[in-house]
Amino acid sequence: MPRYAFKLRLKADAIEEYELTHQHVWPELLAKIKEAGISKYSIFRRGQELFLFMHVENFDGAWDQLAKAPVNSRWQKEMARFFEPVPDQTPEERFAMMKEVFYLD
Repeated sequence: MPRYAFKLRLKADAIEEYELTHQHVWPELLAKIKEAGISKYSIFRRGQELFLFMHVENFDGAWDQLAKAPVNSRWQKEMARFFEPVPDQTPEERFAMMKEVFYLD
């Protein structure tokens, strides 16, 4: 299964609330994420930087499917207030994708 990783950046004053929100992710959103084919989805944080990792067969297809889901739209609207731009992300990128340079299975 292909692995994907990308980064996001939190506003400095939003870290605590962001983490609290992720202790109670909506069950219907979790179901929709799994339905889109995403598994082993993790979010790591260091300071304001978030590193997101997941397994998914078709990354763009999964995110296109999620973009059409009302529950995801509501979640993204709630989450938008926590983020600031990722410094090296270009305007045409959906996410600031990370390149895998090493993997040990």
